[in-house]
Amino acid sequence: MLTAAALLHPDVSPRLVDRFRGSGAEIRIQDNLHDSANCSAALVFGGDGTVHRHLPQLYEQRIPFLVVPAGSGNDFAKALGIRNEETALRAWKQFCAGGNNVREIDLGVIRAGDEEILFCCVVGVGMDAAANARANRLPSWLKGRGGYVLAALRSLAAFKPVEMRLTVAGREIRRSAFFVAVGNAHRYGGGMKVTPRALADDGLLDVCLVGKMNKLKLLCWVPTIFFGGHLGLKQVEYFQAEQLRLETGRDMEAYADGDYVCRTPVEISLVPRGLRVIVPDRPEAPKSRK
Repeated sequence: MLTAAALLHPDVSPRLVDRFRGSGAEIRIQDNLHDSANCSAALVFGGDGTVHRHLPQLYEQRIPFLVVPAGSGNDFAKALGIRNEETALRAWKQFCAGGNNVREIDLGVIRAGDEEILFCCVVGVGMDAAANARANRLPSWLKGRGGYVLAALRSLAAFKPVEMRLTVAGREIRRSAFFVAVGNAHRYGGGMKVTPRALADDGLLDVCLVGKMNKLKLLCWVPTIFFGGHLGLKQVEYFQAEQLRLETGRDMEAYADGDYVCRTPVEISLVPRGLRVIVPDRPEAPKSRK
């Protein structure tokens, strides 16, 4: 029989796990994966932050895992085509029945000094990190219903562009910018497609650098990030890279997968095919370029 570890966000009721029992697997609720030597899989009940906290163990143990979206934004789950609990349950039943629905995807790595932090979705520095900090202070019900946009608009009013220097493949890019987002997946902030061309299995990071512009102009363009329309701005530079180094004119916070992780300067790269994820039979995420 398959054995699986269930990893729950503190606000998730253990009763939610019951729906996933009876599919041919023994499921044990655990705080972490330290005692999961005999586990065949893991189920992560929560949002991007919950996935983020368990990434080191998921990467180290290389066991396939399913994200059951139970957070405020659930951007990582939705990037994999898991839009709700029902979709997750169907994917789980298929996996337990021996279905071939495990996908290998890339894993992001941030290095800040001697510290190494893993991420699955997007790293942000600048105005979007400030917005993330504001959004994290909002009630969970508001954060999941447009709270990030509200936080972004409030942050825009107070934020002053900062000098950013990106070093990519020996090339240096200097800009006075509002923010830079580095994506392994194509979305963050509850559906904002900041790196809309990102694919989680192509071995490349997608970089979106939003340069200095009139704040009113940027304000008008903020809603277009939900469908990638911001790429039409001439002040937006978009490119791909295997790795990069980011330095800022003043010390700045970096957020990844919705949580504060470190301060600049940082180096960002990927571990190709570093994660094994259980996905729907017909994922809604973009197809690989490969």
